[in-house]
Amino acid sequence: MTGLNKRITSGLCLGTACLLVANWAPSLSICALLCAVATIAVLEFYQLLDAMVIPSFRIMGVVASILLIAGTWLSFTLKTAALAGEHEVIILFVTIIAILIRQFPQKNNDQPLATMACTLLGILYVPFLFNYFTKLAFTWECPSWLNPIGPTGRWLVFYLIAVVKSTDIGAFVIGSRLGRHKLIPRISPGKTWEGFIGGVAVGLLVSLCVYFLTGGHFGVITMRIYDAVLLGILLPVMGTVGDLTESMLKRAANSKDAGRIIPGMGGMLDVMDSLLFGAPALYMYIKILLAF
Repeated sequence: MTGLNKRITSGLCLGTACLLVANWAPSLSICALLCAVATIAVLEFYQLLDAMVIPSFRIMGVVASILLIAGTWLSFTLKTAALAGEHEVIILFVTIIAILIRQFPQKNNDQPLATMACTLLGILYVPFLFNYFTKLAFTWECPSWLNPIGPTGRWLVFYLIAVVKSTDIGAFVIGSRLGRHKLIPRISPGKTWEGFIGGVAVGLLVSLCVYFLTGGHFGVITMRIYDAVLLGILLPVMGTVGDLTESMLKRAANSKDAGRIIPGMGGMLDVMDSLLFGAPALYMYIKILLAF
């Protein structure tokens, strides 16, 4: 099986799994799955640091990942959504203090600042951003532990993945066929302006298709057509930023992929990279501009 065929097969399997989980899995199982995904991704980030010969406190990164996501889910499940933001601040504050204390007894680490800064960067880059998936899924409808997520969460997560991943596909196809002008060759030599523009166009088209499919109603949230247009541009751009960010990390680590857990795609971080910036962008757009 060629690399492209493996990539397509893995993508179809992941997409099917997401649909099944979103529609039928109880919220407790979804929380556990989100924690597992964040844990794998943050460990892949720290593996990239190993390749750069930068020590890290990876156990703290794993613990912070689980606490951030599980704490947010628990806040919504217990109907204390107002505390979700506060618990994040508390966890990050405690994590910073713990990282500092953990560094104190280190005698053989000649890169203490890099160790502390990169350990914290891994937490902010992976679980903190990924936690916006938890917020998209549970903010507007808070099911009990054994019930699946509500229609609002399902539609928002589906919309985000559809727009961002269609952007990735569009950028790859159009860039490989028509790409002539490099986007940022120092970071990602394969990406072109033609691919970027084509990817945004495909993402915008998918955004409009989902809008007309739903009539602009995503559960309790209502979007207008210009929201679909704005998000159809914003999410592809943020997805590209996320993609370039991971490319920069991999180039610094001289690594092709962040991991090998998913055939044809690489690691969990390779799959999530474009979504990590898209999820916060969608959540903030809804909260600030749509006022839901």
